Amino acid sequence: MSDRVHSEFTHPSISPSTDEGDTLQNAVSKGAALIAELETYEPHNSTEQEHIARTIAFIQTHPHNWYDRHNLKGHITASAWIVAEDSVLLTHHRKLNQWFQLGGHCDEPDVVGSAFREATEESGLKRLSYPEILFDVDVHLIPERKGIPAHNHFDIRYRLVGDRSEPFTISHESNDLRWVPLAELEHYTQDASVLRMRDKSLWMMD
Repeated sequence: MSDRVHSEFTHPSISPSTDEGDTLQNAVSKGAALIAELETYEPHNSTEQEHIARTIAFIQTHPHNWYDRHNLKGHITASAWIVAEDSVLLTHHRKLNQWFQLGGHCDEPDVVGSAFREATEESGLKRLSYPEILFDVDVHLIPERKGIPAHNHFDIRYRLVGDRSEPFTISHESNDLRWVPLAELEHYTQDASVLRMRDKSLWMMD
């Protein structure tokens, strides 16, 4: 699928609803579509395959609030793996004090739109293009913090293409943003899922 440039204000799948019944039905419908996408997605390894199975099971168990951050059993989150040439844009997360890809919670049951929104809000970048296909799936535990119990993030990741010549803006959620060469990524993080996305990107470049 060819890359396309999007605006967070005109993304076709974002359609706010004022009726609770419609909102719940929309969540069920979008959840079913996400499950279908996950079922046809080819995992990178057995670890990612397990994470896909857990994510599908979670959506099936929570059909109305699988995306809702207030679901303390866990929730689907959205990430943006932003690449440009041989580098990836990482954020030094203020709360976690580690380097990660950009991303965050879904405010509605639109994971693609949420990934794009997080990318633009956390970087200030406007010239982002991406294919609307899954790039990675990861499940990780978020530790208890400020009275919020530990829970799982079922993270859906999309690959976005950026432009290194465009200036970025560091948001209040980050200590720093940096274009990191893929070949030097292990100097910034040992997170297995981030390195997995690095390996996928290198494979795509071959």
